[in-house]
Amino acid sequence: MGMNTRAKIRDFHQARWDEPIIYELSRRGERGILVPDFEESIQDSCIPQEMRRSEAPNLPEMAQMRVLKHFLRLSQENLGADLNIDIGQGTCTMKYSPKINDQLTADPKVAELHPRQDESTVQGLLKMVHETDLFLREISGMDRFTFHPGGGSHALFTIASIIRKWIDNKGESGKRDEIITTIFSHPSNAAVGKLKGFKVITIYPGEDGRPDIEALKAAVSERTAALLITNPEDIGIYNSLIKEFTDIVHEAGGLCSYDQANLNGIMGITRAREAGFDLCFFNLHKTFSSPHGCGGPGSGVVGVREELAKFLPVPLVSYDEVRNSYFLDYDVPCTIGKVKDFYGVIPAILRAYAWIRSLGADGIVEAAKVAVLNNNYVFRRILGIKGASAPYAEGELRMEQVRYSWERLTKETGVTTEDIQRRMFDFGVHYWTSHEPWIIPEPFTIEPTESYSKDELDEYLAILEHVAGEAYSDPEKVKAAPHRSTIHQVDHDYMDDPSRWAITWRSYRKKYDGYFKPKKREVKQEE
Repeated sequence: MGMNTRAKIRDFHQARWDEPIIYELSRRGERGILVPDFEESIQDSCIPQEMRRSEAPNLPEMAQMRVLKHFLRLSQENLGADLNIDIGQGTCTMKYSPKINDQLTADPKVAELHPRQDESTVQGLLKMVHETDLFLREISGMDRFTFHPGGGSHALFTIASIIRKWIDNKGESGKRDEIITTIFSHPSNAAVGKLKGFKVITIYPGEDGRPDIEALKAAVSERTAALLITNPEDIGIYNSLIKEFTDIVHEAGGLCSYDQANLNGIMGITRAREAGFDLCFFNLHKTFSSPHGCGGPGSGVVGVREELAKFLPVPLVSYDEVRNSYFLDYDVPCTIGKVKDFYGVIPAILRAYAWIRSLGADGIVEAAKVAVLNNNYVFRRILGIKGASAPYAEGELRMEQVRYSWERLTKETGVTTEDIQRRMFDFGVHYWTSHEPWIIPEPFTIEPTESYSKDELDEYLAILEHVAGEAYSDPEKVKAAPHRSTIHQVDHDYMDDPSRWAITWRSYRKKYDGYFKPKKREVKQEE
């Protein structure tokens, strides 16, 4: 049918393959490559007996062509940032990652380095990590960064561990046992507080959509360990009273942690230090262009003020001015220890380093401004779609994203946000239905970022408007969606039952043999 250039809605049909997993395709004896026999001189090698395999590894056996077809078929069943307009990932922040940066990380000079190599052989790599640290110090105002965590929630866990160590070091373990967060901060803030043994107090918004400062004052006490907060929060509203929030917590003797997993709307414009924070973290795989954590390696970097640097995990990457060399620094007196192997996820750090270097200070500010401009363009357009709304702070512009609601559409048509999400698949796009719990009814979150052009935003909006129109004119069609995608209705009950799914082939085989394999019925002979 081609593309309707007026409506900007493409004809789309997702490829669907009834493709088994690779272990099920395996055929004994089939080979993709013939491995040469060991040379006689090394057959009796010096590998200790306890390190030798007792049996061959359980790997699938397939010819090269069949392996290629298998993975290409699976790739055709996916959507992603390099294929579709991915502004519907909500707070997950999908943006363009320059392909030259991917080439850098794939270069054997980087990809084939081993994390246990002697420091003298990886000076360039250590310099890159150290300089990224310096860049992030400028962006945040913090004094030192660790690159250990493998993602945002992992970074928050590192922060909670530092807070716990700080309290223990002060001898206040039995006293400061409460963490304060807000309902629209990322849920991992509350989760890591709970994991580290704190009681979690949650602040809800006032009528203006911002966290209620009076509720904060009532919550803060001598038991307060820290405030863990996102700003702007996941609904896209910036809390202009944030310095008052951090002052209140500091007056009570607590720490303040800034969840900046998504810095997209304020990078280069405002900093954690001036807002009064003691700790912060960034997701390099969100703000700084690497593929998002689910589509590539993640990196949640944690920054702290100087007085908290002694608690950071080891090793840090430091610079020795006397020797003019970079080294792995284990001299961290009150370290929380290791939170991950080695010293960072190098591909994500390298992409972020290259992205920061290519944009420079002015380019980073421009990216933030364009992200906010794109978001508010989409915001105004979505508010014009029948059935859509943006609760809280009505009439105010937002920052880098907005949490919308289909509450009115659902009441008028019976079509839910999950129905609309599945129907969007039929047009080669999707959107995200937001964090649990659904404080905003029938939610969906859109974050355009600076990567997408006005034409692409218009195309996505045309699809969204079209599907909303279908909800009013043909609601059953939307409820039955998707019609042209890889899968159809998703059985969430199945996913909620761990006995019915497996994350590895080995565990699948155990469950298949133990639970799912049909058992022979015992037939009793009649007397």
